[in-house]
Amino acid sequence: MSHILIVEDEAVIRNALRRLLERNGYQISEAGAVQDAIDSFKLGDFDLIITDLRLPGAPGTDIIPQADGVPVLVMTSYASLKSAVESMKMGAVDYIAKPFDHDEMLMSVERILKEKALERENQALKSQLNRDYPLSGMIGECESMQILFKNIQKVSPTDSTVLVLGESGTGKELVARAVHDQSQRHDGPLISVNCAAIPETLIESELFGHEKGAFTGANANRKGLVEAADGGTLFLDEIGELPLEAQARLLRLLQEKEVRRVGSVQSKTVDVRLVAATHRNLKHLSKEGRFREDLYYRLHVVELKLPPLRERGKDVEKLALELLSRTTRRMAKQEMSFSKDALDAINKYSWPGNVRELENAIERAVILCDGQVITPDLMALDLHSEPEYQLDDDVTLPKPSSRSNHDDVEDPAEDLSLEDYFQRFVLEHQEQMTETELAQKLGISRKCLWERRQRLGIPRKKPASR
Repeated sequence: MSHILIVEDEAVIRNALRRLLERNGYQISEAGAVQDAIDSFKLGDFDLIITDLRLPGAPGTDIIPQADGVPVLVMTSYASLKSAVESMKMGAVDYIAKPFDHDEMLMSVERILKEKALERENQALKSQLNRDYPLSGMIGECESMQILFKNIQKVSPTDSTVLVLGESGTGKELVARAVHDQSQRHDGPLISVNCAAIPETLIESELFGHEKGAFTGANANRKGLVEAADGGTLFLDEIGELPLEAQARLLRLLQEKEVRRVGSVQSKTVDVRLVAATHRNLKHLSKEGRFREDLYYRLHVVELKLPPLRERGKDVEKLALELLSRTTRRMAKQEMSFSKDALDAINKYSWPGNVRELENAIERAVILCDGQVITPDLMALDLHSEPEYQLDDDVTLPKPSSRSNHDDVEDPAEDLSLEDYFQRFVLEHQEQMTETELAQKLGISRKCLWERRQRLGIPRKKPASR
């Protein structure tokens, strides 16, 4: 039962409000003035304080700083926009005019109490998460995650460059944020850049800035993201996609702590800590000449590895329950739970898209669920899929036919990996097919085809004229 304090000097109004609230299940205490309330009660014990604005001795808003965080609803017969704004500025949660409508009063009280209860619940949950998983709310009880947490705590206070390794969707940006939050730079900016999302022709300008007239369209001087991160942390996600020219500029930044805008002859000193992430093998790329070896060794000071979700054991179910709770609160849905079959499916599924895929599947289920129990069909998990033909998180290759002309995908050898199969098919057919035709035959989008070309280093060739 919620406990409400009424501070009102007019006995008739005070008694009427008390009877209204008591009829609706609230416990009520009363006072005739602010000082009486302070002297008679411990204000922090109440769930809500309803006070008149005009009271003898001191205005009702004077109780707000004494309320110890308890929400205060202000009412007055002198209803005006000015007094409403002033009350809200002083910390009142709401404002209601006298004579008040009973339904309006009850709705305001119910809403305020629900918001307060939700706030307390969120604070309690946040405190629990911070107690159990002090790294930006990251969850993980398996041995590999516990090792990761310890390593983050060790490296964060330093200024060393960090390389985060992990599959797509494992939470590499969360690790970068944890490193930043626990560093001495936590008051500075954290600038996150996805190197794969910026066109190759723009990446240097985006990162390092440019001078006016440096290239067509450079109509003004522009500060780059490296300069924007000065005094803080620069997080470069998918750094393996960075072009070689930009890699050379990045190497100078790490060696000299200097940045030079495109088109400028002057360098500027910057104080930036670099955290980089990739799902690719940079050492292997450097041997092939697709990633600078000297930059690789500059980046590879401290390595933090994120395990894929399929290797995290009981963490999967714990993550699913926590993500379900967060999703229902964010969408203002009733509390939901997983059926036993849904939990079995969650534990059996291989999660190629890792935590991101789990989060998306749960969000989909919450949206589609008509009741309060989530079943496996709502999560759309294909437990019988053929993983050997999995191409990307949400795109699968059609099973190849045995025919070998250019209108059908060739049947791969039994020991041919998916990467080898993709590379062989593209190299053999790109001179006869357009990018659109290649994508269609592989069952993927043009964007996905382009990304795979970049990842595997397959140059694009124009098809032969027809």
